[in-house]
Amino acid sequence: MKDYSVNIIGLSQKTHHFSFRLEDAFFKAQEIQLFEKGNFDAEVVLDKHETFINAEFKISGTAALICDRSLEPFDLVLNLKEKIVFKYGEEEGELSEEIVVIKHDKVSIDIGQYLFEFIALAMPMKRLHPRFEETDEDEDDSEGKLVYTSKSSVDQDPEQPMDPRWEQLKKVTIKK
Repeated sequence: MKDYSVNIIGLSQKTHHFSFRLEDAFFKAQEIQLFEKGNFDAEVVLDKHETFINAEFKISGTAALICDRSLEPFDLVLNLKEKIVFKYGEEEGELSEEIVVIKHDKVSIDIGQYLFEFIALAMPMKRLHPRFEETDEDEDDSEGKLVYTSKSSVDQDPEQPMDPRWEQLKKVTIKK
């Protein structure tokens, strides 16, 4: 993953542009297999200042997925824009999703880690072929849709007599 590391110690305090190509080999090198094939282009802009580095990520490309419903392959198109601020501090850590603390003497930042995380977070939990997504959205938007039902005693016809066992149970009171 050295191809995706950026040497920050040698960068001057100005804006720097980097381009990365993320292909199958990049995704196979990761611990988690997101999909079989993927091709993405990433543009990373690092704006270095004395106390922090502002990083803007623009990622676009396609991932080859398998539909969870029909098992048909389809391509998912992603266009992502993300930001991270690398703030210099005494101890490395993550303050939030958008702020990461790095030490002053840190030599490089592994941009590949962040590129992979952004793509992984953009993957849908339910992978549906685009032809199914339209029908599911229509069904989910319908308010008050009844999926399962069962007859309850409240819905019972008033003219129909109640089971005598229930009538006896209604008369029982609990004594404390």
